[in-house]
Amino acid sequence: MASGTDQAVGLGLVAVSLIIFTYYTTWVILLPFIDSQHVIHKYFLPRAYAVAIPLAAGLLLLLFVGVFITCVMLKNQVTKKAQ
Repeated sequence: MASGTDQAVGLGLVAVSLIIFTYYTTWVILLPFIDSQHVIHKYFLPRAYAVAIPLAAGLLLLLFVGVFITCVMLKNQVTKKAQ
């Protein structure tokens, strides 16, 4: 059973994810249908970033996964050689 701290952290992560999802969905799907002079446009970045930010985040994720897998494989080789 998860402790209270774990549940609070989980709830926080879900809340942050929901906020990011709502912001991005509004930015990418709804904003193109709203007049460009509307005041809501000042709360969002230019549309070019709608592709660039997720692309950069995905590349960083792949980089970190690749580095993690490489570190694990190198540690396994070192322990096998030591035996």
